[in-house]
Amino acid sequence: MLESVGSLAASPWIYAVVAVSVLLDVFVPILPSGVLVITAATAAAAGTASGADDVPDILALLLSAATASVLGDLVAYRVARRGGERLDRAIARSRRLTTAQERLGAALARGGGALVVLARFAPAGRSVVSLGAGAANRRVRDFLPWSVLAGITWATYSVSLGYFGAHWLGTTWIATAVSVGALFGAGAGAAYLMRERSAGER
Repeated sequence: MLESVGSLAASPWIYAVVAVSVLLDVFVPILPSGVLVITAATAAAAGTASGADDVPDILALLLSAATASVLGDLVAYRVARRGGERLDRAIARSRRLTTAQERLGAALARGGGALVVLARFAPAGRSVVSLGAGAANRRVRDFLPWSVLAGITWATYSVSLGYFGAHWLGTTWIATAVSVGALFGAGAGAAYLMRERSAGER
């Protein structure tokens, strides 16, 4: 994978591929776009270390990932908001979605959206929160700032893992595995904190 992404990294298409991957994984969360972001950042670090000019710019990579994250959240939010009774019935059949919708509504009503940021790291959490906010008809001005913060935080963390991991550990499979492991570790930690908050509110 490092070789194929490394070849793609030499082209401006890397930004589009990352953006599309990040945007779509709000609907297909089984495809972790964070792995692609980390691998692209690792390829960038490798190119920088070798003095190559045809590598992705780290800031541009970060901005494309963060922007696509926010756009994906908004698309899911709008789809859910316009989903009507059919979507409401689908959410009502899922205890996880119903609980997330209630908790998110309460968090946004209190003016605190840390749950949105946590959910960005948790497996499928982004999907649940974005769809839940839309289905609950939460105001976009309550949801959007937290989505922006979540996207920037997640993108910065993912790009930093790949870039600095490669500089510290070298551009090897071990370095990539450590970086991906740290990404999934953050996801597990976020899921745990969300469960603890949920238990504390009961």
